[in-house]
Amino acid sequence: MFRKLFKGLLVLCTIIMFNSPANAFYTDMDESHWCYQSIKFLTDIGVLVGYPDGTYKPDIPVTRAEFASMVIKTLGQENASVSQEINFADIEPDFWGYNIIQKAVYFDLIPDGRGERFRPYDPITRAEAITIAVNALTTSQISEQKAQSVISKSYEDYTQLPAWFLMSAAKAKLLDLDVIVPGREGRMDPNRPAYRAEVAALLYRMMQEAKLNPNAKLADTMQKRTADGYILDNVRVQGSIGVIPAGAILPIKLESVVGSQVSNTADIYTAKIPNNIVTKEHYLLVPAGSDLKGQIKYVQRGKTFKQNGEVIIKNELLVTPNDQAVMLYGVATLDPESSNGFWKRLFKGQKVLTVPNQIVNIRLLGPLKIDLTNGYIYE
Repeated sequence: MFRKLFKGLLVLCTIIMFNSPANAFYTDMDESHWCYQSIKFLTDIGVLVGYPDGTYKPDIPVTRAEFASMVIKTLGQENASVSQEINFADIEPDFWGYNIIQKAVYFDLIPDGRGERFRPYDPITRAEAITIAVNALTTSQISEQKAQSVISKSYEDYTQLPAWFLMSAAKAKLLDLDVIVPGREGRMDPNRPAYRAEVAALLYRMMQEAKLNPNAKLADTMQKRTADGYILDNVRVQGSIGVIPAGAILPIKLESVVGSQVSNTADIYTAKIPNNIVTKEHYLLVPAGSDLKGQIKYVQRGKTFKQNGEVIIKNELLVTPNDQAVMLYGVATLDPESSNGFWKRLFKGQKVLTVPNQIVNIRLLGPLKIDLTNGYIYE
């Protein structure tokens, strides 16, 4: 009983959250900010945090230690094990970012600086941040001539790029990882400190690309979850991302009574995913037990000799077992399909009534994009 009450409150809070003013997320930005969506997503999954006063402070620099922490969390490797530690001259084991920096070295994101200084409190430059993002990926090899051509055509300040940054800069441009700040079009600004806003955009883009083409060490750890269950054979799988297309049919188990004679338009219903929803390769898409909520969108009363009953429901919300709440739109038409077609047409007046635990199939109105390694759903 308490669990159901808690779930209900969670759903209510989620609906309120989705309908709250945009500026309720961080007090110093709203949806008009060019990095708002990246910042919001990374905050929702625990990569980014704001300040105690409710601000995000998008225009202050990020330190090298902070960026190492952000990139490891973005890649989902904060719990990874490192077999051999690397000692930096200016970082002791009791430093807050010691373990996270070790992971960044292990996954080949930053060079093995054995005995050298890491400079954890220095602001990370754009060149350094972009290079780390590129290092997280498996990329196509390009020649130095090709790299020179790419950057010289893209940035008016290309002569200011450090020699060590040439390849990473060109690859970042080709992969749309260069993250040019509005008002600085045509400039890479490689030696400028990277600010919290552009870092969020960079991490978000890196995360999307890493789901498809992670570097070799990351690929070993980014395993897709598998399970048995209801198979959707038209899911597109690319890397560690699965996309359920619009029009796909999902079975749901109603928890509410819904009927042509008892329901009214705008009534709320609740439901659950009864079985794991999986790809044909058995990659887990949506786990059993996920909660659903929606509204009755249309009711036609069954009237004897006049018309059969019909109810149309529209799903609006999905809450997964890891408490991620996302909008999921799907529709189902409930009518007396199971009865004899001839008598149904002749006499009419049949009524619709579903009971708790009855299975209903809903048709998705839009695609659903899911991270197959951890179940996160992208909106």
